[in-house]
Amino acid sequence: MNQSTSLHSPVSLAGVFPPIPTPFDEKGKVDRGALADNLARWNEYGLAGYVVMGSNGESVLCSEEEKAAVWETARKAIAPGKLLIAGTGAESTSETITLTRRAAEAGADVALAVTPHYFGGMMTSEALVRHYEVLAHASPIPVLVYNVPKITGIDQDAGANARAGQHPNVIGLKETGGNIAKMADIVRLAEPGFQMIAGSAAFFFAGLAVGAVGGILALANIAPAQSVEIYRLFKAGKWVDAAELQRRMLPVNGAVTARFGIAGLKAALEMLGYYGGPVRMPLLELGDEQRAEVRGILVEGGVLD
Repeated sequence: MNQSTSLHSPVSLAGVFPPIPTPFDEKGKVDRGALADNLARWNEYGLAGYVVMGSNGESVLCSEEEKAAVWETARKAIAPGKLLIAGTGAESTSETITLTRRAAEAGADVALAVTPHYFGGMMTSEALVRHYEVLAHASPIPVLVYNVPKITGIDQDAGANARAGQHPNVIGLKETGGNIAKMADIVRLAEPGFQMIAGSAAFFFAGLAVGAVGGILALANIAPAQSVEIYRLFKAGKWVDAAELQRRMLPVNGAVTARFGIAGLKAALEMLGYYGGPVRMPLLELGDEQRAEVRGILVEGGVLD
C-alpha cells in the first residue's frame, strides 16, 4: 500500500500482537500485579504491542471499571514503543464510544471494536458500516474493526469492510474468519493505508502473503519468539522457512484457541512460568487429562522443554 497517499492514521499495525488474557486471582478479582509481571516478560520479545481486553481477555465478563483498571495497569507496564490496542467493542454504538473514550484516557493507542451481533440479521452491511463511521467520528484514537464470525455469527463482507475503512479514523481490520480469498479482496478494495491484520496464527503466513501487515495471535502469548520469527522470516523473503515454522505451530495454536480456549491458554501460560489463573464463569477450568494434553502439545511443538 502507498502510505504516502494514505488518508489514515500514521499508527502502524505491522508486526505481532498477542491478545492477552486477563489475570484473575483466586477470589475472581483482577490481579494487577500478575498482569504487570506477565507484560514484563512479554516485553523482552520483539512484539509490536498487545491487545488488552479483547476476546481472550474475557472482556464480555468484565465491568467497565475492571476494563479501565486493566488498561491503566497495562499502559504502565507496556514497554515504550509498543502499542496498547484496547478491546472496546459493545453491542450499542453509544457504549462502544464510552468504552473507547475510557480506553483513550487510560493511554490506549488504538481501539479494537468487535462487530455488534446480538440482533443478528438486523446487522446488515449498512448498519455495521454506519456503526463504525459514528464510532470513528467520536473516537479520540484510531479504530480497528474486529470481524470474528465464529463468535458473533456475523461475517462482515469485504466490501463493507472497505467502506468502513473510508473513514480516516478507521485504520484497519482484524480479520478472524480465515477466508484467504476474502482477505485478499479486502486489501484489493480498501483505501490506501487501510491495514488488515490476520486474526489467528492458523493462517498468519497465508494472511501475510495476501497483504496483511501483521497478526493478532493467541499463539503469541505462549510462543512469542516463534510468532515473531514467522513474521521476520516472511519479511526477509524466507517463505519456505516461514511456512515450515507456521506448520509446526499449528497444533500449539489449536490447543489455546478452538480446542481448549481461554482455559487452555491460561493453563499453558502457567506451564511456561507466567501467571495464568482461573477463568471466569460460565467458562470452566481444564481437567487433569486436558491439562496433560496441553502439556504434551507444548512439548511436541518445542514450546515447553
